[in-house]
Amino acid sequence: MPDDTRRCAMAPRAVRLTTHAAAAGAPRRRRYDWQMTRLTHVVVRTLLIAAGVMLAGMGLKGFLLSSNFIDGGVTGVSMLLAKITGRPLAIFLPAVNLPFVVMAFRQMGAAFAIRSTAGIGSLALVLAFVPFPDVTPDPVLTAVFGGLFLGAGIGLAIRGGAVLDGTEIAALLISRRSAMLRVGDVILAFNVVLFLAAMAILGVEPALYSILTYAAAAKTLDFVLHGIDEFTAITIVSNASAVIRDRITRELGRGVTVLKGLGGISGTDQQILYCVVTRLEIGKVTGIVRESDADAFVTMHGLYAAEGGRTRSRALQAW
Repeated sequence: MPDDTRRCAMAPRAVRLTTHAAAAGAPRRRRYDWQMTRLTHVVVRTLLIAAGVMLAGMGLKGFLLSSNFIDGGVTGVSMLLAKITGRPLAIFLPAVNLPFVVMAFRQMGAAFAIRSTAGIGSLALVLAFVPFPDVTPDPVLTAVFGGLFLGAGIGLAIRGGAVLDGTEIAALLISRRSAMLRVGDVILAFNVVLFLAAMAILGVEPALYSILTYAAAAKTLDFVLHGIDEFTAITIVSNASAVIRDRITRELGRGVTVLKGLGGISGTDQQILYCVVTRLEIGKVTGIVRESDADAFVTMHGLYAAEGGRTRSRALQAW
């Protein structure tokens, strides 16, 4: 057989072998990509929890402990017990949180419980062995910045898939078993009792500063979890709905849903616009509405979360 003919006859076989090798290698590549993605998630979660532990340690040891202030939740209970007994907070923090971690193991899975145990244990070790400077004797600065550091630390740990305070676990489980109670109600009732006890044990002034600490920690925690991307839903009823819709989609890059409505008094058909924006974009949307129709009716309400659709603006997507 001539060489050219032999090469032509072998070519399809070579193509088949190459295709088969590529097909066999595809699952390997997918498995490798999956393993790398999982490893990246583990590393990111570990770094978030570690950063959260250090920030919480700074808030507690660098601000609150020296001033006899406490935080809310299980951390506050641990701090109060440390004040009463004179024993280190590093002992009470894991001990008081242990029952809540056990509940988390049963209700939320082993991975979450293991991460939380590692986070709480690491915080106890940091409090026991890592030196922090006593930043300021000023009680207002201590309460505000102690709460800020503590809230940021707890928030980063939550973003890493763990908790440094078991209060949220207990509140979630109680709210699941009771139709009358929500998570926020349980946490509020728990902290009311805690701060009343703090008034009796620490005195009125330290307890009031502790409430300020808790408020600062709660707001910081909320900001760390939601940030400037906290979403707001806006509903607009206007005769210039087409103009408003066009400007919002064109200038902000946001999606707008058009709902069909009926005027309760006029009985006329109405187009109702619904869009979701971040807190930084609220002013821009209201400005567009007022420029297009000064008589438009606008309502807004905060959203806990929003996913899918065009919930991120072009600028944020590019970043």
